[in-house]
Amino acid sequence: MSSEFLGKRYKLFSSENFDEFMKALVLFSQSSVIDRTMSSEILTGILGKRYKLQSSEKFDEYMKALGVGMVTRKMGSSVSPVVELTEKDGVYTLKTSSAFKNTEIKFKLDEEFDEETVDGRKVKSICTLEGNKLVQVQKGEKGTTIEREFGPTEMKAVRDFRRLLELIFFHEQCTRHLQ
Repeated sequence: MSSEFLGKRYKLFSSENFDEFMKALVLFSQSSVIDRTMSSEILTGILGKRYKLQSSEKFDEYMKALGVGMVTRKMGSSVSPVVELTEKDGVYTLKTSSAFKNTEIKFKLDEEFDEETVDGRKVKSICTLEGNKLVQVQKGEKGTTIEREFGPTEMKAVRDFRRLLELIFFHEQCTRHLQ
């Protein structure tokens, strides 16, 4: 904006739909509060629950697409991890425990953090809450998106890896059901 307009006073000569705009703005701000309250209520119902892996679809293919070696893939596919989400003072902790390896990430919603994945990748992650879904986007050389959908008795985790290599689009997705 040009500095010639700054610090000056202006008088409004006419306005179209300003009242409708203000009503829409108020409704939008109220809906955002409602959405945050609903998300908070959903989280309260799932915090501290433990979800154990019941089934897995295409997990080996997903790990292979990420470049995970055969031995690690076989070990990773053979265990049934337990996932638990907790919160204290706005900091969330996502623990994954298994006979193979235990991991723990701590994060605040909508804030980027550094993470080392189970397979050793160093990524920048951000977690957002979309209703009953905790969406984690990992950015790095081999980025991925993990969408964890929480229900009263189960959690569904969908991991999605996309990469562009030599003008060929690779896409691998796996789904894991935990109860």
